[in-house]
Amino acid sequence: MKRSEMVTLEPGVLRWARERAGLDVILLAHKLGVKAAKEVEEWEETGTLRVKQVDKLAHATHTPVGYLYLREPPKDELPIPDFRTGRDTKLGTPSPDLLETVQTMLRRQAWMRDQLIEEGHAPLPFVGSAALRSAVDQVASNIRRTLGLADGWAERESSWKEALKRLRSVIEEAGVLIVINGVVGNSTRRKLNPDEFRGFALSDPYAPLIFVNNADYKAAQMFTIAHELAHLWLGEGGVSGFEALEPPPIPVEQFCNKVAAEFLIPEGELRRAWEEGALRDDVFDFIARRFRVSTVVAARRAFDAGFISHDEFLSFYQGWEVDTRRNTTKSKGGDFWNTQNVRIGHRFGKAVVRAAKEGRLLYSEAYRLTGLRGATFDHFAKSLGYGTT
Repeated sequence: MKRSEMVTLEPGVLRWARERAGLDVILLAHKLGVKAAKEVEEWEETGTLRVKQVDKLAHATHTPVGYLYLREPPKDELPIPDFRTGRDTKLGTPSPDLLETVQTMLRRQAWMRDQLIEEGHAPLPFVGSAALRSAVDQVASNIRRTLGLADGWAERESSWKEALKRLRSVIEEAGVLIVINGVVGNSTRRKLNPDEFRGFALSDPYAPLIFVNNADYKAAQMFTIAHELAHLWLGEGGVSGFEALEPPPIPVEQFCNKVAAEFLIPEGELRRAWEEGALRDDVFDFIARRFRVSTVVAARRAFDAGFISHDEFLSFYQGWEVDTRRNTTKSKGGDFWNTQNVRIGHRFGKAVVRAAKEGRLLYSEAYRLTGLRGATFDHFAKSLGYGTT
């Protein structure tokens, strides 16, 4: 079929592709380089357009081109449990950005799982070791012990940012793949929406994976990581999206939030810290500094322990959110290769590079798994300590 040929597709499918991508006819026309939005409207009325326009439409809406030739819109569903909520209601159809991100992580996990099994690694005993009936404090303690984190570990770090860095490192050392990314792959034009999801976990006894939405507030990301760790201990993955660090009325999510809170700030230590700082005007800052968490996590934990009311917590959260949004400056970007270590994951990146260098993995597949190609992939390999030969 020549790209200049005309085809007639289902108008409803064309509208579905545009709406699925969150575009109106004017914005889509602009992205396609079409002179007037009326032309897009005509496509959606008649279904008639050129093959080359179909290809452009697929690219602009992040839709597999084959979908546009279907008789009716396919049903987009996440391949893992969906625990997201918005304003106390289940969120609607997942966006193309979320779907693509989950699919990419599933491909990485499947490859890593095969590698580990082939190399003779044993399954990780902590995956699925807990149950909803398990004591929250015991699960949190087991997570700390498995990660090699002693009581009061975070207090020894210079800041909550350093504590976050340490936590990411020990999680990878324990055998968990962790990815922190705020865009789809490396596409800075496709920013992930933290209102849609905060993170997700992919449970697997060999290659468990945690993904954290880096477009979310940095100060809330440690809580998301701890929440997803609890998912792995339950052996139940899923996509999480919670407002004000509050879980939806789903037992799994409520359990994971409780474990995350206990992991970051054990209740016994919190009570002692609260007694010391309760009369201070900056009590949440005091607790945050003690446990190297953000003030919003400190406030959430104070609410969990009954030291403040739900209204007091929400009032604090709303003020914190406004201040954070006002004081957040646009990132100028850091070192590209350090960014890739976070976006790809240090452990996963080293495994792919090593397999490619040893001839066990085609470079084309290594490029697909990492999203890096040619000289960029080689430079990434060098940043991990591998030469170009």
